[in-house]
Formats: sequence, structure tokens, C-alpha cells
Amino acid sequence: MIDKESAEHYIWGDHCDGWYLLKQQDLLIIHEKMPAQTAEQRHYHHRARQFFFVLSGQLTMVLQDKVHCLHPQQGIEIPPLAPHQACNRSDMAVEFLVISQPSTRGDRENIDTDDEIKAKA
Repeated sequence: MIDKESAEHYIWGDHCDGWYLLKQQDLLIIHEKMPAQTAEQRHYHHRARQFFFVLSGQLTMVLQDKVHCLHPQQGIEIPPLAPHQACNRSDMAVEFLVISQPSTRGDRENIDTDDEIKAKA
């Protein structure tokens, strides 16, 4: 059995929290919390398919240049190789689950603004 209190905790990005609910090479489930007005770096995964599911607050997901606003009990699938960025543009924290299959460990490529400009040129 696992719960948020006993799960391995880590800090990422701009004071964001993560709790590993399941940490296997073939499946990763994380409970994440992003404070107000924070964002992760735009990136993609070579192999991992992800599903983000909002528990509380509002999550803005930029997926392949399209903006999606997700509310509690809504989710979005992120296919492999799809550039994406999770953002909290609200004034309240957002909490969500991220399910990745296989694990995203060693599978992430950050996208720099310069790289995006070069790719579009």
C-alpha cells in the first residue's frame, strides 16, 4: 500500500512537489503539486506515453502549440515525441496525477526556445 505521506517526495522546477506513488521502469505514477504561476520547461519524451489527470485546481497544458485548460476530474494524453509543457497560470496551487508508460527516467528531451526557432525555420 502507498499513500502520499509515505511516498518518496522530491522537489522539481520552481518549488513544485512530486510524490512517487509507483516507481517502476515499465510504469511511473506521480502525484504532483504546482504552486500558482509556475511552469515546467517545454520538453518531449522519446518512448513514454503520459496521462495527466487533475485532482484540484486548474492545469494549463501546452501540447504541440495548442493550449488546453484542465479542471478537476479532467485529463489529457501526451503521446511520445509530442512537445508539451505543464503550467499553472492560476492564483491557486494545482494537484494532478501523471501516469507514464514506460517510465520517463532518462527519456526526456528539453526544448530550448532557440531549438524551437531553428526547427520552425
